[in-house]
Amino acid sequence: MWHGDYRFLLKNLILKDFRIRYRNMSLGVFWSLLNPVVMLGVYIFVFTQLLKNDTPHFAVFLLCGIVPFSFFSGAWAAGTSSMVDNASLVKRVALPRELIPITSVLSTCVHLIIQIGLLLVIVLLSGIPVNVYWLWLPLIWGLEVVFVCGLALLFSAINVYVRDTRYVVDSANTILFWLVPIVYSFAIIPQRFRAIYRWNPVAALVMAMRDILLDAKYPGNWLLIQLTLGAFFCLGIGLLVFRKLKEGFYDYL
Repeated sequence: MWHGDYRFLLKNLILKDFRIRYRNMSLGVFWSLLNPVVMLGVYIFVFTQLLKNDTPHFAVFLLCGIVPFSFFSGAWAAGTSSMVDNASLVKRVALPRELIPITSVLSTCVHLIIQIGLLLVIVLLSGIPVNVYWLWLPLIWGLEVVFVCGLALLFSAINVYVRDTRYVVDSANTILFWLVPIVYSFAIIPQRFRAIYRWNPVAALVMAMRDILLDAKYPGNWLLIQLTLGAFFCLGIGLLVFRKLKEGFYDYL
């Protein structure tokens, strides 16, 4: 049972995860900017030069999808493998095991902050003015972090017992890329599928980002309610499953 300072523990676990992730990389945290910029450039070329997309402020439109999905996929994958990757720490130190996957997600937030900064800079360079609804951005991003923490808890626990889980997550991320409105608008989705999209916290975040940054409007009560319920439901399930399975971690790690 851990009786120490949780904030001190969390801070040091995040720093440890961050240092390990960039230990042998010459560009380090610069990859957080390089990846979305390269993806943005490729998509702009394909959708404006080859497919002749005429969506206004297309760079901002795309980044409103790329940044949330990049964080989601990276944090979910890192969280899934976090218990196995930190097996020696888990077996040696009597710390709250729930902090391991949560720390993995929070360390990914460093990249997220950089990418959100890039997005807002491109918004301003595109001539889109700041509006009062920007104040909702911290809330919707906070809900997204809660959602991914729930996924990380759930899948990291399962991955201890079934090591193929990380590959299932990688495949799921590939599929989800096309099931989230990243390169297309929510407006083209058939009516019968729209409710499903709204209950997906990643899709809901993308739509809320576009409402706020591109349309300068309030995302809507129902969208925020669905985003909140989806995030906390996932966190609750993740905690429940994690605590149910953690007693056997020592034998399988």
